[in-house]
Amino acid sequence: MTVSRFSGIFGHLDLWTILLYAVIVVLGAVSIFSASYNENSVNMFATSHFYMKQAVWIGIASCAALVVLLLDKRFFHMLAYPAYFAGLAVLVAALLFGREVNGAKAWFEFGSVRIQPVEFVKIATALALARAMSSYSFSINRPGDLLKVGLIICMPLMIIILQNDTGSGIVLGSFLFVLYREGLNKWLCIPILLIATLFITSFLLSPTSLLVLLILICTLSEAMMSGEWRSRVVYLAALALSSLSIWLVMHFAAPGAVTFYGALLTVTFLSFFVIAAYAYRANLRSIFLPVALFVGALIFLSTTGYIFENVLKPHQQNRILSFLGIRSDPLGIDYNVNQSKIAIGSGGWTGKGFLQGTQIKYGFVPERHTDFIFCTVGEEWGFLGATAVLILMCLLIMRLMRMGERQQEPFGRVYCYCVASILLFHVLVNVGMTIGLMPVMGIPLPYMSYGGSSLVAFTMLLFIAVRLDASTRQFPLESQMP
Repeated sequence: MTVSRFSGIFGHLDLWTILLYAVIVVLGAVSIFSASYNENSVNMFATSHFYMKQAVWIGIASCAALVVLLLDKRFFHMLAYPAYFAGLAVLVAALLFGREVNGAKAWFEFGSVRIQPVEFVKIATALALARAMSSYSFSINRPGDLLKVGLIICMPLMIIILQNDTGSGIVLGSFLFVLYREGLNKWLCIPILLIATLFITSFLLSPTSLLVLLILICTLSEAMMSGEWRSRVVYLAALALSSLSIWLVMHFAAPGAVTFYGALLTVTFLSFFVIAAYAYRANLRSIFLPVALFVGALIFLSTTGYIFENVLKPHQQNRILSFLGIRSDPLGIDYNVNQSKIAIGSGGWTGKGFLQGTQIKYGFVPERHTDFIFCTVGEEWGFLGATAVLILMCLLIMRLMRMGERQQEPFGRVYCYCVASILLFHVLVNVGMTIGLMPVMGIPLPYMSYGGSSLVAFTMLLFIAVRLDASTRQFPLESQMP
């Protein structure tokens, strides 16, 4: 690549995106300094301080950003699948040989340096998803293509869950927004989100209530897709009457032999034969997606008890129960969130001032420089400062979406939306858990929480999008990528 081409690339960079990134990183460094500063320290520039370590990682992240900008955009297209499979191998290696930190066996330790590979696997998964969805004749509503996309997302997700790093794994679920942008039927997106919600509420609802909700969600979503409401309502009515009739007959003939749940489940599965015949005669292939979704969800929800008791760690169980209001432990599992809300609330409108946050200064908020860095912002900068940080995050996400819309090829568009989805999910969950609206998952605030793996990975994630966008702006009439 010639010097003129280099200068052309840098001349077409989205400077607003880079400026937003720089401002957020600086604000994060200031917050980490405030959260970890010790006024009794003999040497405030010692490398043992978290803010000094973060300064080093900022330098490394800047170098990584520069390297990304110097690479040809075709490199990312060619790298997508190799990086994805290499990422899966690294995740398996971390599961087998990695170091366990906070209950998650998801780290590699090299001396005093810890690397969390899942942060970089997010980049590889986004690239692989963009590569798959930009292939010739790809259609998001074709079952085979949708299955391929689902496998790309679920393979790293399952390994991450086995590592007991559920919070990081759930981030990959944010790619559902990308699928929606690329044309996935919204009436299929909605039941997926509702079923995910049912998994959380399954600890509150009875099996019968869960089954009824699943039937309603899948049937009504299919009705919205096809526009056929009358026949679907008739189906629901027939299902209810048949189940109720069987239950009443068995209740008097053999009391206790059959529950209403058993009757409803049996009638539902028998009705699948009628549904299959009807779909075949009417050539309604779309009806099989809600049916498959129902069966998969039913199998998944039937295992929630086993997952909760045997897969989730005690602290994860307590977090879920605490979030749902089933269990309260102010001095135990609820302590972090309670202290976080106290810190943010005590900041008022304008905050207590730099290095003046008592909750932060005296260590009442655990993990105040990592997952709960937003508490430092809320206490020292107040409502106005916290709002300013959220506005900056929103502007960065909106810039990514705009970059995605002006891409001339699907690869760049899908990748930009993947980055925007990951950042949006991280911000919503991190801020939500600090104010008690989300369960604690151990998800960092992008570019602000302390952590080398997180900062470098998020920087590379963003600047790959910037690099793809710069090429589009430099060569607006460039042909589609092969």
